[in-house]
Amino acid sequence: MNEIDNIPNEWKNISGLFVAIGDEQRQRILLSFEKNEQLNISQIVASSKLSRTAVTHHLKLLRQCNALQSEKVGKEVFFRVNKQHMLESIENVLHYIKEEI
Repeated sequence: MNEIDNIPNEWKNISGLFVAIGDEQRQRILLSFEKNEQLNISQIVASSKLSRTAVTHHLKLLRQCNALQSEKVGKEVFFRVNKQHMLESIENVLHYIKEEI
């Protein structure tokens, strides 16, 4: 039996992503993006029932765990889903579960 304190490399830094995508409001924000789409905060707020302040809070958490990427273009900040990071993170955990547990 492995010591519980030893977190496998495949699982490191994934808890933030799991917490972020575990929230229904953040799920709705992620699901508001079409494939390869970039949205600014006004577009995200318009498609949400949340206040701008609440959306800003959720966007911050989604960026911190790398579920979203942002890019400033002029005065606008555009967000896009960081599909590659989410896929790699989840695939690493799934691979570990398949092979090691």
